[in-house]
Amino acid sequence: MAEYHDRNWAFRFAESLMPKVANGPDLDWNLRRARAENFELELHPQLMAHHPTNVRLLSFVNHADMGVYRQAIDDFREGKTPRPEILSHPVRTTIKYGFGANLEQELPHHWRGFVRWGWNEGQHESYAYTEVDQTAELGADLTGRAWRRNQDRVGGVFASNGISADHQRYLALGGTGFLLGDGALRYGRENIVESYYNAHVWRGFFAGLDVQHINHPGYNRDRGPVLAPGVRAHLEF
Repeated sequence: MAEYHDRNWAFRFAESLMPKVANGPDLDWNLRRARAENFELELHPQLMAHHPTNVRLLSFVNHADMGVYRQAIDDFREGKTPRPEILSHPVRTTIKYGFGANLEQELPHHWRGFVRWGWNEGQHESYAYTEVDQTAELGADLTGRAWRRNQDRVGGVFASNGISADHQRYLALGGTGFLLGDGALRYGRENIVESYYNAHVWRGFFAGLDVQHINHPGYNRDRGPVLAPGVRAHLEF
């Protein structure tokens, strides 16, 4: 990883290893065959007086042995496979790329807000982290100064995730990915509403309560909604 910082901007670049199989634990150390380039440009425009702004523009290019959804669908329709199989292809290196943007804004009266957007080309198989081809998020939080808990925060977030048309057809025809696939798909965007409270417990110890309401989990209108509570802990030393 390399970074350059100036007064009002910064640039970061990272060359990373890729897993040998989608979301697998073993990494491929042959950089000619598999690797990932990651880029981030950070800007600090002055959108509001006395309230800092951070803008981050991101891009990635992944090189790995990734299947192509449309090819898996074509092979299934030609009778070459019993169902669409994203792993059924000769070993080769293909390229998946994407972009992202993130805006964080300090606001008056101890508020803070953010907006995020992400997109990838959605033709090649999801290979790391999760199966999302498009995402948009909006959220805000408030410090606990009004109730004399200066280091506490209460907040809420809305996120909407989607997948490409080829990815949808692959799943609808019975294909599976490393997270998704139950033999059918009635597509709908996965929409999530989340709320949380983070509390300062003692010195560097923080604890949080979280709840998420998820509509169309796994992009399937026949699934959910799901209510997912959670507990978090954070320790600084």
